[in-house]
Amino acid sequence: MTRPTAAAQGGGTFLKAATALQTLTLFFQSVTAGMLLTSSHGYLMHDIGSKVMYAAAMLYVLATFLAWRPGGGSPRPVLYATGFLLLASAQVALGVAHVPALHVPLGVVMFALSTLALARALDPRSLPRPAVRP
Repeated sequence: MTRPTAAAQGGGTFLKAATALQTLTLFFQSVTAGMLLTSSHGYLMHDIGSKVMYAAAMLYVLATFLAWRPGGGSPRPVLYATGFLLLASAQVALGVAHVPALHVPLGVVMFALSTLALARALDPRSLPRPAVRP
């Protein structure tokens, strides 16, 4: 059995932090969406949160890439993160266009997907492993 390299362990820590940040920003967005209904500050908070959420999605792509590259494992997490960034782009576009019938359900899906990604990142069995060379 091989132990993860220092680069893989560092990539795992950054990946965990990026995934947690993304999940927390999506949760914050759901809270501020509710504030839109009751407070005049809700719109500003939701608007600022959307920018932070989008930046967190970009950071998540970077973190998956950095976790993948040193070990040479499967690029699948990078593809998932890129797909998530595309969902975030659609979410922002739907929010700007004021289409709540699609914006709200997509936000719920994104929060669920990010929570699943966070659970996977926190699972010790999912640490990036270096490629085994014969």
